[in-house]
Amino acid sequence: MNLKEISLSDLSLNPFDKIGSKWFLISSGDQNGYNTMTASWGFMGVMWGKNTFNCVVRPSRHTFDFIEKNSLFTISFFEEKYRNMLNYCGSHSGRDVDKAKETGLTPLYIENTVAFEQASEIYVCKKIYSQNMSEECIIDKSCLAFYETDKMHKLYIGEIIKAYSK
Repeated sequence: MNLKEISLSDLSLNPFDKIGSKWFLISSGDQNGYNTMTASWGFMGVMWGKNTFNCVVRPSRHTFDFIEKNSLFTISFFEEKYRNMLNYCGSHSGRDVDKAKETGLTPLYIENTVAFEQASEIYVCKKIYSQNMSEECIIDKSCLAFYETDKMHKLYIGEIIKAYSK
């Protein structure tokens, strides 16, 4: 592993590019079982005096069960050369395929959870809040178009307890 622990104060990133355009993997679990999924929606910032990464996961996703039963999850960012892998992990369910085997990803068991050796940056997050999103709370009703065929997301706020970079 050629990742080194970094201080969050050393980060310099554009979240709109890094999260929305380049995408990332949300992973949860351990050596006994895990899953990962591609995401392009998320938030980084400070909440309750803690550095946080917030992500949303639909209950229909296999990763949802792992995040629900574990206290930790990871956010992994990759170089552009891994775009096909991110596409695969976002379009195939871990219920049906072994995503690591199919994409060549190497699981990295770190801080009692899972990420991947190929990641260029990893945030290990401890769940500090979760809440089901509800239609009644969506003010801009045009956003409901994202929920015509699948259930609402659940929001997870994770305190970033460790960060690693290549």
